[in-house]
Amino acid sequence: MTATATSPLGNKALPERLVVLGAASGKRLRLTQQARAQAGLAPAEVLEWRDWLAAPEKLDVLLAQPSVFKVEPPGDDPTVQARLLADGCEDGGIAVPGPLEHGEVAVSGAWYAGLSRAMLRLERQLATLPQARVMNAPREALLMTDKLACQQHLAGHGVPVPAMLGSVDGYHHFHALLDHHGLDRAFIKTRYGSSASGVVAYRRNRRGDEQATTSAQLVRESGGARLFNAKRMSCYRQAADLHTLIDLLAGQQAYAEAWLPKPRAGNGHYDFRVLTLAGKPAHRVARIGTRMMTNLHLDNRRFAADELLDLASAAALERIAGQAAQAFPGSHVIGFDIVAQRGQAHVLEANAFGDLLPGLMWRGQDTYTAQWESFTQ
Repeated sequence: MTATATSPLGNKALPERLVVLGAASGKRLRLTQQARAQAGLAPAEVLEWRDWLAAPEKLDVLLAQPSVFKVEPPGDDPTVQARLLADGCEDGGIAVPGPLEHGEVAVSGAWYAGLSRAMLRLERQLATLPQARVMNAPREALLMTDKLACQQHLAGHGVPVPAMLGSVDGYHHFHALLDHHGLDRAFIKTRYGSSASGVVAYRRNRRGDEQATTSAQLVRESGGARLFNAKRMSCYRQAADLHTLIDLLAGQQAYAEAWLPKPRAGNGHYDFRVLTLAGKPAHRVARIGTRMMTNLHLDNRRFAADELLDLASAAALERIAGQAAQAFPGSHVIGFDIVAQRGQAHVLEANAFGDLLPGLMWRGQDTYTAQWESFTQ
């Protein structure tokens, strides 16, 4: 007989078994196992992404008895990333590129096609396994990975987001978009990027001076220019660099959105990462940086959210985070990046795997303990 655990946050019992599709050596699984050990639960049973891709029936065996199932991102395993890229190239009828260098921004559309193939296959498989309670729906995780489609989805549900300017076909087309909307500042984002990959904060003035601040590093070689992710932000002002940068990003299915100013604290700008659990806002933290991108991996710093929120803005943050979560009813855990100020809030991005916030507590629980406890709601 399968053991069950009863959550103090609800009156339903759920299977004690947790099965995770992920990378056992990654930080996410280490934190999951740590949280389960502290709660007196058996370790999660992990199926490596590479093993599932090679033999999907292994998941059928693991989920043959009542279980909770969670999918984690495949990014911790380079062999899986290569497989997803190859599958996407196959579906698109294009040649698989040679090995990409670490951090290179390239062929993101083919990679996403491979991820789509895998996630939709996983969804079909889970539909045949009624013993499993799914913590995060693969199709919704896929939607959140497509930044443009995700923002359009949120807007369609009445969630405030920055104004979308549309897809960017290149440098000159981007300028045409700015002129059409009467703007001198905008963000360019790659459609399938994550963690600020390929994000550009662009501005120009009446004199024609331009500036692009980005985590994408432009490298010129004899064979042409290439883009790489970097923790150190770069600032480009020369016309030739700006042309090349935006044209390369356009090749990654980039899009533009209106620049939404972030509030300031001291000499920094900040926004908030809010984790929703069962459709309700839970963990939240301010992310402060001196540049426009506040992602924590870019050496920005955490700050207590409550110390930066007035009552009206705190209420807006809670309301909009909850409203955004309702747009993804099959996703128990979502991370939202939100700007909240002057009693208003806008969602910058939804992250299906936004729970990697080590040490961040909410009502005495970290993100991995809290998501398990709240799953019965």
